[in-house]
Amino acid sequence: MCLENNTIQVEQSQLKCAVVDDSRLQRLAIVKLIDEHSSLELVAEWNNAIETKNGLLDIQVDLLFLDIEMPILTGFDLLDDLENKPHIIFVTGKTKYAFKAFDYDAVDYLRKPLKKDRFNAAVEKALSMSRIGGENAIIEDDDYIFVKSNLKKRKIFLNQLKYVEALGDYVKLIMEEGDPIVVLATMKSFEAQLPEERFLRIHKSYIVNLDKVERYNSRNIEIADEKIPLSRHKKHSLIEALNNGQ
Repeated sequence: MCLENNTIQVEQSQLKCAVVDDSRLQRLAIVKLIDEHSSLELVAEWNNAIETKNGLLDIQVDLLFLDIEMPILTGFDLLDDLENKPHIIFVTGKTKYAFKAFDYDAVDYLRKPLKKDRFNAAVEKALSMSRIGGENAIIEDDDYIFVKSNLKKRKIFLNQLKYVEALGDYVKLIMEEGDPIVVLATMKSFEAQLPEERFLRIHKSYIVNLDKVERYNSRNIEIADEKIPLSRHKKHSLIEALNNGQ
C-alpha cells in the first residue's frame, strides 16, 4: 500500500509507463521520448481521466505521464479517485499548477513542449525513487506508511496510530506515544491509504483504528479514555467491522 501516493515498489530494470493526454500530438511526443529511453516500457495510452481510471484496473503501471487540463475530469481529479497511485510526472503547458502538483508528491513537473534532457532528468528521478521503494511508498505490507510532515518524510507504524482527525486542509494523526503529527491531506485521500479492515471513518472528521476501540455507544466511541463522536449512520458499519475483526 502507499500514502499521498500509494506507489508500488518496483524491482524490475524497466518502469512500465503510460501516457494520459487529451491531445494526440502531445501523446505522440511523449511516446517518442519513452521509446528512446531504455529504462521505460510503454504499456498504455489514454486520452482522458475516465479511460485511465478504468485502464489502471487491468494494467500495472509504475509511472504515469499525466496531463492536468483535460475534459470532464482533470489530472488532479483522477489522482483523487485512485486508491493505488503510480509514480506521477505531470506534463502540462502551464506553470500555474506546479505548486498544487507537488501536493500530490509528483516525481516532477514538465512543461510542454518537452525537451529531451529535461524529460530524461525526470525519468532518472522516478527510477531512483523506484529503486529505493519510492519516497512516498508504503512498502510491501500494511505495517507502516510514510507521510510528509513539516517537509520531511516520517514513518508511521499503523499499530501505533490511534485515530485521525480532520484539521481544515490537514489531518492530525493521534499516536500511542508522542505529539500528534499534522499532514497536508484531505480525509478522503488519507482514508484511501489506510487498510479498510483495520481503519474506519466513523464521522466526517474522524477515522479510527478499530483495534484501539475500547467502548462505544450510540454517540461516541472510546479510545484510551478519549471520547470520539460517532455519526448515527456509521454505527452499523462500526458494529459490523468490530464483529468481523473478532
